[in-house]
Amino acid sequence: MAKRGISPHRLALASALLALTLSTSAFGQGLVPQDFFSAPVDESAPIGVDADTLTFDSVTNVITASGNVVLRQSGYTLTGAELVYDRNTKDLTFVGGVTILDPSGNLAEMVDLKVTGAPRQAFLNAITLTSYDGARITADSVDYDAALQTLLEQATYAPCGDCIDDNGNRIGWSVKATRIVYNAADGSTALDNPTLELLGVPVAWLPYLWLPNLQTETVEGIRMPTYDYSEKTGHRVVVPYQAYRSKWTDVILTPTFMTRQGFLLGAEVLQRFDTGSIQLKASGIRQFDNAAFVGDGQQDWRGAIQTSGEFVPLKDWTVGWSYSTFSDPSYLYDYRLDLAKSSINQVYTTNLTRDTYFDVRVQQFNQIGENVQWSAQAYQATAVPAVRYDHVERLAPGFGQVDVSARLLGVQRKTDHTATSNGVPYVFGYAGNKQHASLQAGWQNQYVGAGGFVATPYLGGRADVAYYDGTSPILPGATTLWSATPIAAMDVRYPMVANDGSTVHLIEPIAQLVYRGSDTSMVGITNDDAQSFVFDDTNLFSYNRFSGNDRQETGLRLNVGGRYMANFSDNGYVELIAGQSFHLAGVNAFATADHAQTAVGGGLSNGASYAVLGAYAGLEEGIKAGGKLQVDTTNLRIARASLTGSYAGAGYTASVDYSYLAANPAVGAIKDQHEIGASVSVPVAQYWSIRGNAYWDLVGNSYLQFGGGVTYDDGYLMIGADATRTGPTHSSPNSTSVTASFKIKAPAGLDLGYAGAVPVPSFQ
Repeated sequence: MAKRGISPHRLALASALLALTLSTSAFGQGLVPQDFFSAPVDESAPIGVDADTLTFDSVTNVITASGNVVLRQSGYTLTGAELVYDRNTKDLTFVGGVTILDPSGNLAEMVDLKVTGAPRQAFLNAITLTSYDGARITADSVDYDAALQTLLEQATYAPCGDCIDDNGNRIGWSVKATRIVYNAADGSTALDNPTLELLGVPVAWLPYLWLPNLQTETVEGIRMPTYDYSEKTGHRVVVPYQAYRSKWTDVILTPTFMTRQGFLLGAEVLQRFDTGSIQLKASGIRQFDNAAFVGDGQQDWRGAIQTSGEFVPLKDWTVGWSYSTFSDPSYLYDYRLDLAKSSINQVYTTNLTRDTYFDVRVQQFNQIGENVQWSAQAYQATAVPAVRYDHVERLAPGFGQVDVSARLLGVQRKTDHTATSNGVPYVFGYAGNKQHASLQAGWQNQYVGAGGFVATPYLGGRADVAYYDGTSPILPGATTLWSATPIAAMDVRYPMVANDGSTVHLIEPIAQLVYRGSDTSMVGITNDDAQSFVFDDTNLFSYNRFSGNDRQETGLRLNVGGRYMANFSDNGYVELIAGQSFHLAGVNAFATADHAQTAVGGGLSNGASYAVLGAYAGLEEGIKAGGKLQVDTTNLRIARASLTGSYAGAGYTASVDYSYLAANPAVGAIKDQHEIGASVSVPVAQYWSIRGNAYWDLVGNSYLQFGGGVTYDDGYLMIGADATRTGPTHSSPNSTSVTASFKIKAPAGLDLGYAGAVPVPSFQ
C-alpha cells in the first residue's frame, strides 16, 4: 500500500538524511564532490511512502512500514526492508539493506540505520557511500552525534571506487584507518593507524594523524614534506607542521634538516579578519659550513622576515602591503625559500569599478637570488610614488566613448645601473631622483557603413611633465621637460565574409593612419619603464608600441595589412595576420635610441618597417601550429622567425620548436641565434608513457639540452621521473639534473603532490 503526507515519516526522513550528510563531512570537500549529499530537504514538500504493509499502533504510538519500503522526498529516495518510527522518543530504525540516493546520484548503502530523536544521534552499520563520480567511502560502523563528533570504525576512502579498472588492473590510491573521529566543534579530523595504499600496496603508515580540517581552503594549503639535494646544503628534508588552525588563524612551523648546513626553522602565521588577512613569515639558521657560500652569505647566522596583508575596507577598494628584510640578498635563494630574482616592499591602495581603475603605490625594489650581494641594492629603484588612473566614460548610444588615463612615477636610485654586452653599453637606470607625470585623454567612435565598411576615428592628446635632478655623470645635469602631444588616428577595416556551407572565410584589409604631433620621444627624460620591445603581429596595429609610459611614438605613421581567418566545420581554424608600418613625417621615435638600447634594430627605425607575419592553425586530431616572421624588406633578409607545432591524441604528444634571431651588433648580439628543439611522449603500456626532448644550437653546432623521463598516470595517481643534461652553449652549461614527481588526485578537486630534485654526481 502507499501513503502520502505523513508528518512523522517526513521527520524521520529529514533526520536520516541529516545524519548521513553530516557523518560524511569528515571527509571534507576536495575529496568528495561539493554536492555530495548536500541537497537540502524541504520538509514542506510532499513525501511518498511505498510499502507492502503500513501499520500504526495507537497504544505504543509507533508507526511501522514493512516489505520493500520506499520513501521519496525532495529528490531523495530511501529504500529498505522495514522502517519503525517511535513518535514518543523520535527514534527511527530502518533495517534490511538500507539505501539512500540523493538528487545528484550519490548512493549510500548500509545494513541498517538508527536515528535517535533528542539529542540527535545516528548509528549506521556496514555503510558504503558511492559518489556520482565514483569515489567510495566505507566503514564497518558510523556513530554520529550532531553536537559532538562523528566516529567511523574501520574506514576506507578511495577516490577510484574499488580501484580496479575494466581490464582488472589495480589503480589509484586509498586511505584506511582503524578509526576516524570528526570533531564538529572545530572541524578537525583524527585518524588512528592511517595507511596510504598505492595500487593496492601499503606504502606509508602512521600511528596517529590529526588534521585541522579538510575544507577546500585547507586541502589547497596543505604543505607536503619535501626532499632535495644541493652541494651548498647537502641532503635537505623539509617537514611542514600545522601547529594551530582555527577559523581565523593558521600557525605553520617548517623545520628543515640539512646534512651540510644543519637545522633551519621557519614559522608562518596567517591571521584572517572579516575584511582581509595578514601573513607573517620568519626563518633563520646558524650555518654549519659558511664556506659553501660566497660574499655576504659567509656568516654564521642568516635569516629573513616577510610580511604582507590585504584588506577591503570599502566596496571596490583594496589596501595592502608587503615587506621583506633579510640578513643577505642570497639567503632566500640559497635555501630555496624563494627562487624569485627580486622582491618588492610596498604599500598600496586600489579602486576598481566597471569604468575606473585607480592605484597608488610606494615601492622599494630589492634584488635577490643566487650570489647577489648587498652592493647590488644600490642600483635598485624606489618608486615614490607610482600612481595609475584609467577611466572610460561611455557616451550616449552612437556617440562613442572618452578614455582618460593618468600616470605619476617618481624614481629614486643611489647609483647607475649599467651593463655591457660585447662592447655595447647599457644603462637600465640612472642615479638620482626623477618624477614623471602624464595625462592622456581621447575620444573614439565606431561607424559602420555600407557593405560592412568600419571606420574608427580617434582624437585626443597627451601632456607630460618630467624632472630629473642630474645626479648621474652620464647625463648632462638637472633637466625639466614639458611636453604636449596632439594625437589623431583613423582605423579603417573592410571585413568580407564567405560561407561555402562547411567553411567560413573572413578577409579583413586594415589600414591605420596615426599622428602624434611631438618631436619628443623620451617624455620621461630617463627611461625606467619602457625598455622591452619586439615588433610583431600583436602590436602591428597599435597607436603606441612602447611597453611603458617613459617613451612614446612620434610623427605620422601608416600601418597597413590585413587578417584572414577560416573556421572549419570540424572546429579547426587558420588565422593569418600580416602587414607593415611606414613612417611618413616627423621624428621617428624608433630611430631615437636611449641608454637602454630600446628598439635598436627592432624593425621600425627606417621609413619602411620590417614586414611581420603571424600564422596560427588548429586542425582536427589535436594538431596545432603557429609561427611568426619578421622580414627586412630593404634586402629581403629574415630578421626574426619562430615556428611551433604540436600534436596531442590517443595518449601521444609531440612538439617541434624552431627560433631564429639575426645578429644585431648595435645591441651587442654579434652572432645569430639559431635553435631547434623537439619533444615527444609515447604511451608504452596502459597508464605508462615515456618522453624525450632535445634542443640543438644550429650556430654552435652543438646540443643545448637533452633529456627524458617516464610517467605512470591512471587519473588518480601520478608518479614520474625526469633527467636533463645541458650542453656547452646553454645558459647553465654542462649540468645534469634529475627530478622526481608524485601526485595523488581525486575527481572532486584534490590535487596534492611533490616534484623535486634528486641528488646526482657531478661530472663534465
